[in-house]
Parts: sequence; structure tokens; C-alpha cells
Amino acid sequence: MLEVRNLSVSYRHTWAVERVSFVLQPGQVAGLLGSNGAGKSSLIKAILGLIPCASGAIYWKNKPVTKQLNKVAYVSQRSQIDWDYPVTVEKVAMMGRISSTGWFRSHSKHSHLLVRQALERVGMWQYRASQIRELSGGQQQRVFLARAIAQDAELFLFDEPFNNVDSQTESIIFDIFAELKAQQKALLVISHDLSETLENYDKLLLLNKKLIAAGSIETVLTNENINKAYNRYLPVGNSDQRGFPSLPLLTNQKTPELQKSTRC
Repeated sequence: MLEVRNLSVSYRHTWAVERVSFVLQPGQVAGLLGSNGAGKSSLIKAILGLIPCASGAIYWKNKPVTKQLNKVAYVSQRSQIDWDYPVTVEKVAMMGRISSTGWFRSHSKHSHLLVRQALERVGMWQYRASQIRELSGGQQQRVFLARAIAQDAELFLFDEPFNNVDSQTESIIFDIFAELKAQQKALLVISHDLSETLENYDKLLLLNKKLIAAGSIETVLTNENINKAYNRYLPVGNSDQRGFPSLPLLTNQKTPELQKSTRC
């Protein structure tokens, strides 16, 4: 179980995340929603220990997350990748095995098998010798998803995995989310998509520096909560035939960042 307790992150005396607490159980897929500048990426980076926390604690199975990062797989935003670095698809996926193998040791047959299976699962094995920069955005994202799968982690953190990907890649990602869920993995996924794809999540976390709401779609996506999170009114209509509230399609629609340089 992932436990985030009263987590706060500040940047130059400005709160990026303020007193956020939530729990994510194994076998759950949680969608982390909010506008640009709401603190979503800062929250995930704080969980990983990539940026310091002003206060709070983060545990995975009752132990600090930073003491067991080999059990955590992280897929960052594609904009944070250096696409000029010369590396093949297979080598990118093999990076998921470094936490098990080490930096300067040869990878085992088992690691090579896991990497092949992961690349095959996302439909990218035939591109294994290709340079990562030569691929489309959707293909690149599938390779980084394969890297996360090959790591054989317990907790998966995804920072906007659906940005600028094709429908085939989106479908593959959601299918793999379902498979990881069935394997009792825990997944936290940053998304800007308030469309029907929300049905793929077991719970939602709505963030605007503070945690506005957490729970089911019906509980989280109320007019009041959305107004607090996005600083604007978005009409939520009646539930559809599946029981989900009717929302305007806001796929990947973002609001301006309050401070684009906000990092901790």
C-alpha cells in the first residue's frame, strides 16, 4: 500500500503541494487530475525523492519509498527526455533492469527475456535495433512503458503518459494498466483527460496544490470540486447509462501554469 501523509513541497516560498494525504492499494489504478501548475508532477517527484519535501512522509508497504526505489517504476513526461542521445529501443527497455542487475554488470538471460517480452507486449520488438529518436511519439511512449514493465516493479508512477500519442498506443497503455492491476500492482497516473477514459481508473485524485477530492468519479467530479481545481465552472450533467457523470470532453486541455518554473 502506498501511503502519502501530509506531504508538502515548496519552491521559493511558494507551495507546489500542500498537506496532501492519500492511500493507494495494490490492485488499484488511480488517476491524478488537475490543471497545469496544480502540483501533480511535483507530487510524483516528491514520492520518488527527486525533489525534497518540506514536510510529510511517503511509505510503500510500511517502509519509506526512497529506501526501496527498485520496487518503483517511473515513466516521466516525454518532454523531459533527451531525444538526441544515441540509444536503441532495446537498450532503453533494458534500463528497466538496471536496478536488479547494477550499472556495470552484464544483464542475465532472465533480464533479456523480460525485456523481449515487454517489447513484444507493446508491439515494439521489431524496432529493437532502431534509435529511439527515430520513432513516433506514440512508439516512444510504448518503449518507455516496456521499460517500466521490464523492471517488474510493484508501484508504477506515470506522468502524462497519454500526451500526444495515437489511439493505438492509448489502447495498449490502458490494456497494460488492466494487466498490471490484475497482478496487484499499484498505479498512479497523471492525466489531463476528463473524457470517458476516466472509467479506466478505480479512483481519482483531484489536485490544486491541496487535495480537493479523492474517490469515485461521482464523488470527485462535482461542479464544486471542478471549480476549485480548475478555477472555472464546468457543468456536470446527469449520469450516463454506465453511471458516470456527463462531462464536456476536455482531452489534454490545460490551463496556464501559475509559475512555469515551479520545481522543488
